[in-house]
Amino acid sequence: MKLRYAALSDVGRVRRDNQDSGYAGPNLLVIADGVGGSARGDIASAATVDVLRKLDEPPGQDLQGDMLGGLAGAIHRSHDRIAGLVAENPEIEGTSTTVTAVIFDGTQIGVGHVGDSRGYLLRDGALSQLTTDHTFVQSLIDEGRITEDEARVHPHRNLILRAVDGVHEPEPDVFTLEVAAGDRILLCSDGCSGVLSDDDLARFLADGTPDHVAVSLVSASLEAGSSDNVTVVVADVVDDDAVDDTDTNASAVTGPMLVGAAAEAPRRRGTAGRATRAADTGELEPIEDPVGYDGDVDPEEMRYAPRPPRRFTWARRIAVVAVIALLAAIIGFAGWKWSQTQYYVANDGDDVAIFQGVEATVPGINTHHVEEASDLKLDDLPDYNARQVRDGISASSLEDARGIVSRLQRLVPCPEPTPSPSASPSLRKKNLPSKTARPRQSRTPAASSTPRPSTSPSPSSGSGLCAETP
Repeated sequence: MKLRYAALSDVGRVRRDNQDSGYAGPNLLVIADGVGGSARGDIASAATVDVLRKLDEPPGQDLQGDMLGGLAGAIHRSHDRIAGLVAENPEIEGTSTTVTAVIFDGTQIGVGHVGDSRGYLLRDGALSQLTTDHTFVQSLIDEGRITEDEARVHPHRNLILRAVDGVHEPEPDVFTLEVAAGDRILLCSDGCSGVLSDDDLARFLADGTPDHVAVSLVSASLEAGSSDNVTVVVADVVDDDAVDDTDTNASAVTGPMLVGAAAEAPRRRGTAGRATRAADTGELEPIEDPVGYDGDVDPEEMRYAPRPPRRFTWARRIAVVAVIALLAAIIGFAGWKWSQTQYYVANDGDDVAIFQGVEATVPGINTHHVEEASDLKLDDLPDYNARQVRDGISASSLEDARGIVSRLQRLVPCPEPTPSPSASPSLRKKNLPSKTARPRQSRTPAASSTPRPSTSPSPSSGSGLCAETP
């Protein structure tokens, strides 16, 4: 049997760059979804496809051993390739990729899988998922904690537990599967499987040629609101005599097809005739450098070309820092101006004073100062009012603060009066005249024997701030 295949990739309606890569050939199908954002996941996916595409050769004698060993070995070599690229260019540290690959020997397929790209098989109208996602939400599904539908909207649905990253040794799932004529194989990135249900996938895979199905799946994914790159590889297993070199639908006779980020490698202009909006088809020269490309390219190919490094990076950063500092200074000055419209009454040491500003501690900035002093002492106030002053009494204006001080002055109690130290004879019982004795008459006036105490108090304090106590 042989494969009739098609591949298509689209950057989508949200992303600026296509970090997916795909490959379809007579004996090999590959999907790689780059992870890393600014770390250039397109480099990792393109490098992985470049390594794996070398498996697109007729199988050897030991078919099963060649397929599984070849797949696992190629995935490990792609790990080494990414590690080398990061060593040459540390700016892309953190780049990684998923990979799902199918190798075909004419009677069975071998599958190698790492990450959350998926492989499906449609047989007799029934769709089955060949791969298991290496993701956090899949572990929740396996534990029965969430459903498949809930996983599609889970906030951590993009958290991948396994990937090819050049740092951690990949642990690919590898297995073989017997296939039959009429089977249809689908490999897709999560930009497709993440928005289309199994029923949707089965419906689109049921009719049409691989080319037609690939276009339908990509279009449906975008219409369903996919915010990611969308890449699909579709292949039919057909009898050998069913493939005719004159059949325009027999994609296998056109040669390998490379799509997405991997399609931006050097190529001859004359071999890109089948390239479409996403650079999705064409016979290519062997990929030597998955990072960049040389030579002329048409405008469509430039769409997914790696962006050159930004110039004047430090100047941009300095300008951003300067703008942030200017905004901070403006906000700080506005805050300081507002604080100078605020007043409060508090203690300045032992004295009661009116302060302007707000009582706060800001390094390098004086947020308050004494606006007016007073003769009022903190110790002259009742304990409750003294505590209020220590805590600070807010005022709406300077006049309001003066009024508060005046009210506090009226709360100062006057000291108790003390008698003058004038001599007052002490009347003793033994000097009183007897009840039977007559008082002696004296014609000469004498000092009155009746004591006259002084009634003029002498206050201990002369501040004049006290209030008389009734």
